[in-house]
Amino acid sequence: MSELEIFKALSNQTRLQILYWLKEPDKHFPPQEHSFTEVGICVGQIQQKCGLTQSTVSEYLALLLRAGLLQATRMGQWTYYKRNEEAFEALGHFVQSTL
Repeated sequence: MSELEIFKALSNQTRLQILYWLKEPDKHFPPQEHSFTEVGICVGQIQQKCGLTQSTVSEYLALLLRAGLLQATRMGQWTYYKRNEEAFEALGHFVQSTL
């Protein structure tokens, strides 16, 4: 885990909002064909909720993925994203023990 990459990823309101939505996807997204807990949320639903262009949302998701805060699952032509809860736990430990 690169703490600097994580803090860079967290330094944007929309990226924080995406992480907030993905924490409880059943509250923030309509039902979908695949289970939220198994595969995550379809990128199209995230983009629609953000109200931003597809390229901007893809860039934000890629940054969160590189930082290790998200996990991606590809199914056919769609990519599904969910939070990497282990990364959030490690970040919490880092903050408590180091900062």
